[in-house]
Formats: sequence, structure tokens, C-alpha cells
Amino acid sequence: MSDPTAISDEELEAIALAADPDVLLDDDAVPFVVDRPVGPELLPEWYMPVPQTTKRTPGRMIGAATIVGALVLVNAAGLCVTYGLPEIAW
Repeated sequence: MSDPTAISDEELEAIALAADPDVLLDDDAVPFVVDRPVGPELLPEWYMPVPQTTKRTPGRMIGAATIVGALVLVNAAGLCVTYGLPEIAW
């Protein structure tokens, strides 16, 4: 049994195409869902977590550069490290 108030994909597409993207909203307009925070948390935490505020120390930067450089050198030498152990890529 289908819901008589359900909207088909074609109807939703027609409504979206007919909408005016440049419509001006009133200053006192509120979102439909009022229990969500308004501001920087527009995306859920699992989708895009808030960046951690850790200090960039020279040791961390050197460590990261060493790992990246080692991977570039291994790949430049024609070795494959996809599964952990270096082997000749065929």
C-alpha cells in the first residue's frame, strides 16, 4: 500500500527546477529543524570532524616528511609496498 501523500522523484525534480535560487529571505526566518545548532556545525561530526588543535612541532614535521619521502623513494625505485613488504612491481 503506497502513501497517498508521497511525492515522486519527478515531482521533486520539477519543484527543484522551478525554485528561485535568488529568493531573499526575511530577517526573522528560521530553519525547519530548530533543534540543530546553527553555525559552524552544519555537517555532522562523523562526516567532517572538527580539526584538532595540535601544535606543529619540528619533530612532527620531520617525521611526516621522512615517511612521505621514504614512500616516494620506494615507488621511484620501482618497488611496491601496497601490502607492507617491498617487492618488485610487475
